[in-house]
Parts: sequence; structure tokens; C-alpha cells
Amino acid sequence: MQEEDCSLLIDNCILTIAGHDPSAGAGITSDIKTFEAHGLYGLSVCTAITVQNDIDFKKCVWVEPDVIISQIETLFERFTLPVVKIGIVESWSVLLRIVNKLKALNSEIKIVLDPIIKASSGYDFHTEENQDLLDKIWEACYIITPNYDEIKSLYPKLSIEETIEHISDLTNIYLKGGHREEKKGWDVLYHCGIVQTNIEPNATTVFQKHGSGCVLSSSLASNIALDIALEDASKNSKYYTEVFLNSNKSLLGVHNYKNSFNY
Repeated sequence: MQEEDCSLLIDNCILTIAGHDPSAGAGITSDIKTFEAHGLYGLSVCTAITVQNDIDFKKCVWVEPDVIISQIETLFERFTLPVVKIGIVESWSVLLRIVNKLKALNSEIKIVLDPIIKASSGYDFHTEENQDLLDKIWEACYIITPNYDEIKSLYPKLSIEETIEHISDLTNIYLKGGHREEKKGWDVLYHCGIVQTNIEPNATTVFQKHGSGCVLSSSLASNIALDIALEDASKNSKYYTEVFLNSNKSLLGVHNYKNSFNY
């Protein structure tokens, strides 16, 4: 690629920091496909090598934190990165180190954190309790995208309402509604500390997909990178994910590049 061609990409980049899923349904491969569907050039930093397919999670080999940081630093030497999406990370302490590094490299960077605590197969990524680190992590993020099971596990001593109120004082929340007992599929955006926006589903039925949470968070990060206002960005990512879920009946979805912006 010629130097002038590469310069065009520098203003159109977005970063994912996540694990590698060999089935490409989740993690950095899925994120890259989502970024491309939104017209962005995706860069990636690998945090873990997983041994899995779309139905079975067998093993996770974590990348050394120093290697993760070196990957990040090397990309920032070359590219301008206004938005980053973060997926699985070994521990809260490593995650805090990552977000602190990102903020040191670009104090204005918008971090979209998908706080993955368990794989859909039940594998637990965060077994230790480091809740004293959580507030520092939320403060560094622009928005986090937990589902109901994940947000309930963050502060076990608090109710879900108390947890939402606490985190909302520190960052924005996109709460995914796929695990809700009532109003299943209704997502909620909590932003600016006091604003609550309900995002109802368009589709009456959807087909379950491996990695759907990764797709939603990377779509949200893409919309933010495109300078779309947060409420509209959240709705766009919701409906983009619905199209992805209904792309076929299997557990591995297809990104429809032609209709990416026709949610």
C-alpha cells in the first residue's frame, strides 16, 4: 500500500482489545467484521487465545499484560484512535492497567467496555473479587455494555437498581435486555447520570447467536466513532444486532454489508 493510501485509513480507524475466537463468532474477529460493516478500518489487540467453537468453550490462554500493552503502544505510534472497544481481559487489575494506558496515550479516547464475566458456555473469566478497582475502571470508560446477568454479578451486595445508580454516577450504561425475565429484549440506556432511554426491540423473534454481545458493543463503538449522538448510536447498534441475529438460523451470524445502515 502506498503511503498516501495508508494516510486515508489513519482517520478512519477503530480498535478492539479482546480475545481470539477460532469460530470467529465472538472476540476480535467478530469485532473487525462489525467495524468493516460500518465503514471503519478495524485494528486489534489480542488479550487471549481461546480454544472453542460456537457451542463449546474448552480453554483460555491469557496473553501476558506486558505484551498487550506493547501491542497498544505500537498501534498508537502509527494510528489515531478516538474510540476503542474492550472485550475479555484476564482480571480487573489487568483491565485497569489497559484503560490507564489508553488514557495516557489519548486522554480524550472513548472506551466502550463489554464487561464479559462468563462465556455463554459458562466459563468464568473473573473469579477473583477486585471490586475496589471497579470504580476506577468505570470512570475511565465512556460507556459499558453489560447484560442483566453481568451487571447483577458486579456488586453482589447491591440490588440491580443500586448497582445501576452507582455506576451511572461514573459512566454511561447500555444494559442489554436479552437476559431479562420481564420485557425480554428491551435494552436500556442510562446516560448523563439521570437520563434513562428504553430501546424496544423491532424484531418479534430472533435467532440466538454466539457472540451477539460482542457484535452489539462493537456496533455501538462504531456508531460512536462515526460521531453519532449516544441515544441514536445505541438504537442503531440495537437494530444492527437484530439484523445480525436474524441473518440465519445457525449460531454463527452473517454481517450484511450492503444493508449495514438500513436497520
